[in-house]
Amino acid sequence: MNRRSFLGLLGGAAAGATLAGCGLGTAGQTGEQLVTAARLPKPFQVPLPIPPVARQDSAGLYRVTQRVAQAEILPGLRTEILGYDGIFPGPTFETRRGRPVVVRHRNELPVPTVVHLHGGHTPHEHDGWPLDLVLPVGNTREWRTHHGTGTRTEGERDYRYPMAQRAATLWYHDHRMDFTGPAVYRGLAGFHLVRDDEEDQLPLPRDDRELPLMICDRAFEEDGSFAYPALDEEMRSVPGVRNDWMEGVLGDVVLVNGAPWPVHEVDAARYRLRLLNASNARRYRLELSVPGGPNLPMTQIGSDGGLLAAPVTHQSIELAPGERFDVVVDFSRVLVGTEVTMVNGLGSGGTANVLRFHVVRTARDDSRVPDRLSEIEPLTPNPGAPTRTFRFTRGPVGDHRGWTINGTSFAPGSSLADSKLGEVETWRLITDVHHPVHVHLDPFQVLRRDGRAPGKLDGGWKDTVDIRPAEVVDIAVRFTDYAGKFVMHCHNLEHEDMAMMATIRTVT
Repeated sequence: MNRRSFLGLLGGAAAGATLAGCGLGTAGQTGEQLVTAARLPKPFQVPLPIPPVARQDSAGLYRVTQRVAQAEILPGLRTEILGYDGIFPGPTFETRRGRPVVVRHRNELPVPTVVHLHGGHTPHEHDGWPLDLVLPVGNTREWRTHHGTGTRTEGERDYRYPMAQRAATLWYHDHRMDFTGPAVYRGLAGFHLVRDDEEDQLPLPRDDRELPLMICDRAFEEDGSFAYPALDEEMRSVPGVRNDWMEGVLGDVVLVNGAPWPVHEVDAARYRLRLLNASNARRYRLELSVPGGPNLPMTQIGSDGGLLAAPVTHQSIELAPGERFDVVVDFSRVLVGTEVTMVNGLGSGGTANVLRFHVVRTARDDSRVPDRLSEIEPLTPNPGAPTRTFRFTRGPVGDHRGWTINGTSFAPGSSLADSKLGEVETWRLITDVHHPVHVHLDPFQVLRRDGRAPGKLDGGWKDTVDIRPAEVVDIAVRFTDYAGKFVMHCHNLEHEDMAMMATIRTVT
């Protein structure tokens, strides 16, 4: 079933659904919350997992097998996941600037997949175009007639990453057209950390005091399986979610690195936290709460695209789906024995807590955060350079109202912009409700919010920008190196699956 037929199928029900509140009854969110039926553990009982680091084989190749597996996410229950190497999150890649890598993905799942390196500077054919499918091993024939233009690779595909980019916290996840939401929700996501000499020379916390933290929300059925309101639970042909969740799926259990409300023992020292919001739709306002005292500050050192020019101190950080914030926290500011809780100011009930740090010992700490971190080239559009406007709104899709960009749904063969490589453009992004907008290929810089200066959280190189309801955000965009087809889309994954994506062509 193609998208137009599917949207027509929803016509009567969808036309009658006003979406007027659009899930905004949940503070700071666009989405509707599911309720877990399973028995949940008390918060801060499960140790924080650290995903294993991927290793190259003797030929210098990374190999990843995508497969169905069982994981104990809730204590005493088994959850079926779709996992890179059968784990959730998948293995963490650690690569270096200037050293190209090849990752061979083998698909042993029952459905096709597409791998996108989020934040990666890669050619079109390795970016994760939503229709470049990796077909399941031994089960390829039935997928050949499915919609759209793109490549079909049987069983395995090599993704080649040039690594011609600065150090940054990237992540990889499934990006199959129409089914990104359920695929990521069920486990297809992992970290990819890029390192370089510039960052290595800084006296930042490292080794065990550098923690990648993938934060996401999920809900569970009574037997421990993931609860997700898909129209097609087998992820085969009918895209999208049931009508009540079209604005976004919110879970009521917060997972960090795949564990519910975990706890982690730390030294009384500085730690580097690589924060990633891998939720489908939930936004977070993260704070570090100290019993009987002021919150611990978080010193931001990096954004989506790597180091900031200079550190910025925050008492809280708002994190939209797809965004990353690289921060340093000094746990020596509290007494040994203190429990520091990362809380979510946009949550309630089970979503009000994220994880807990237990400061257990004094320790030597030679790290520090320098006053200057890096050089950030300002992107300044030249007079006469293109200014493009993109409106992210509900609008007509088929015979009902859906999610659109400039009033149109995703059409793989049609481009909403042909951008010349090397030219700086101004893009004006306008929203109706919350839309975290992600641009592939190159990071951008935020110029203005509602005609004013960028917000305190907008600094540095971004590839995903949190745009709040009825807001106008101007960004400076410059694509480099690779001509071809790429996409821009809302990173609320239900919006993305329900057509809020556009083709962007880069041209010479």
